[in-house]
Amino acid sequence: MTEFDEPIPPGRTRRKSVARMRRWGLVLVPLLAILFQVYVPLFVEFLAYLELPLLVTVYLALLRQSPLRGMLAGALIGVIQDSLSHQPLGMFGIAKTLVGYFAGSVSVRFDVDLALVRFILGWFFFTFHQFLYWVLVRALLGQPASFEVRQVMVMGVLNAAVAVPLFHVLDKLKEGL
Repeated sequence: MTEFDEPIPPGRTRRKSVARMRRWGLVLVPLLAILFQVYVPLFVEFLAYLELPLLVTVYLALLRQSPLRGMLAGALIGVIQDSLSHQPLGMFGIAKTLVGYFAGSVSVRFDVDLALVRFILGWFFFTFHQFLYWVLVRALLGQPASFEVRQVMVMGVLNAAVAVPLFHVLDKLKEGL
């Protein structure tokens, strides 16, 4: 039996159809997030903790409910971010590709429209991204890198706190279902 043949348990409904973002939003939102990440910390150092390209990657993966589309969004956003940053090309691309894949996988199984779920996912994927980036720097580049657990946890909470209202604003860009 497939999941479509199985009866729906009482009190549950089938998931809504996959939402779509307007085409201009699919291009403009990631581009603005990347430009924010690259240029705003030059003027306001406090905002360097904010990882907007990662949050947009997570949002797009959750929106489309597809691991493949999440992976593609992560790869594109990561490679563009790599090309505009001073990091070695491909590091953000690899990390955001994996984050997009896992976020897309999570969205297939869980209802990700709740604010608490979005907060938890924002924190988790930020922490996962930072850990994965640390592993990549040490393994692929052979460079010493530090992973401050407390700092990553606090920055994860701050990014998650930004993710909830950001996802709400991005929800306004969705096409009608």
